[in-house]
Amino acid sequence: MINWDKLAQDYKEDYLKDLADLISIDSERNDNEATDEFPLGPGPAKALVKYLEIGKRDGFTVKNLDNLVGYIEYGSGDKTFAILAHADVMPAGEGWDSNPFEMMIKDGKVFGRGASDDKGPGLAAYYGLKMMKDQGIEPNCKIRFIIGTDEESNWTGMKHYFKLEPEPDFGFSPDAQFPVINGEKGNTTFETTFGTNQEDSADYYLANFDAGLRENMVPRDAFADVKTAFKDQMAEEFSTFMQDRKLDGGSEITEDGIKLHLIGKSAHGMEPRNGVNGGTFLANFLRGYDFSGDAKNFIKFVAEFLHGDSRANRIGANYTDEIMGDLTMNVGILKFNPTDGGFVNTNFRYPKGISVETIGKHLSQAAKVMDGTVNNTDDMVPHYVDPKDPIVNKLINVYRERTGKTEAQPQVVGGGTYGRMMKRGVAFGAEFPWTVNTMHQANEYQVVDDLMLAMAIYGQSIFELGTLEDN
Repeated sequence: MINWDKLAQDYKEDYLKDLADLISIDSERNDNEATDEFPLGPGPAKALVKYLEIGKRDGFTVKNLDNLVGYIEYGSGDKTFAILAHADVMPAGEGWDSNPFEMMIKDGKVFGRGASDDKGPGLAAYYGLKMMKDQGIEPNCKIRFIIGTDEESNWTGMKHYFKLEPEPDFGFSPDAQFPVINGEKGNTTFETTFGTNQEDSADYYLANFDAGLRENMVPRDAFADVKTAFKDQMAEEFSTFMQDRKLDGGSEITEDGIKLHLIGKSAHGMEPRNGVNGGTFLANFLRGYDFSGDAKNFIKFVAEFLHGDSRANRIGANYTDEIMGDLTMNVGILKFNPTDGGFVNTNFRYPKGISVETIGKHLSQAAKVMDGTVNNTDDMVPHYVDPKDPIVNKLINVYRERTGKTEAQPQVVGGGTYGRMMKRGVAFGAEFPWTVNTMHQANEYQVVDDLMLAMAIYGQSIFELGTLEDN
């Protein structure tokens, strides 16, 4: 009988060395550097190649599909069991205490961009497969560890895989939480735009507003450039606003106005309550001033309909399903300038029972009040795998055995993972119920002991699923 916990500890040093190599690669998707060779920019491709180099080193069959996606393969058979991870990361952003692309171990924690999303967990799952192979265990199916390169944006890489290769029969994505995620809410994004019109002679003129990096990330930093003769008064009032709300930031008086910087707290967009949205807070401050035209509409739309309302109550799109929970709304990107006008990106995670059309209708009604125009940019419908399915059953039982948490049950979350791309696909770890969630945040980390426990869970799970007589 294999002692998976001891086996994971035996691989700890090698795992951490490989993880350091992966974290050292800034693998954020960058379309500005895209080429024919690197369709998503060089960073994601470089991280993919590193994964494949590790797989080849360890004796697996590997394949790179156009620097967009690749896989590491073990075994053969009529069915394919897939483990879907991703090599890309969110933008590092500001607020780090260390270099986000240089792995640091401190107080038993691994720090670095990707430590918890998804390089740390993905590599732990890979090592689970490696442990099985090194033990000489032959699966009765084909096991593919598939690496996508833009999970944090629009999944171009993994969609490319599904165009070229048959859909796997079953599998999991190590890119969420334990015990087992058998349901994921729908995921849809809307863009609300405003014109450029505002009066040059107004007391307050919005020269620039900028907050947010990605739709699925709560904005930490927000900036505004305001032209006004009342700059000293605004600076004092901004200081009071931040102090009253326990926010950080600052202001800089300029020749013709003031520059404002407000600092919130970044978080994963699937649960905006875990963050502090610097963008909507800054709009809420500016709401009290006499801006004009589209600048005024942009500010009022954000402040009156979106700020502090992650459940979309004020636009009337709030909805709760008994199994899948609340609809959530993240205001991910906010911009305004006199050349391009206003732009607000809202990302909704919605349960079964409410449609994208209904959400869009409510948002459009609110935007219309402020002369805004709404457009839906993408959508993934809710995904659910029956808890009685053997894959859910097997994974939850392995989790219970390895952790001793015998009462653990499958869960539904707002996050979207590659698991939903398979009819019998789920998300499985590597964040534990006791883990502090630092995904998409500055100083992202994962506890080393938790990663080792995850590796043991993955090893046993891959072994048991890969050797099922009827999977």
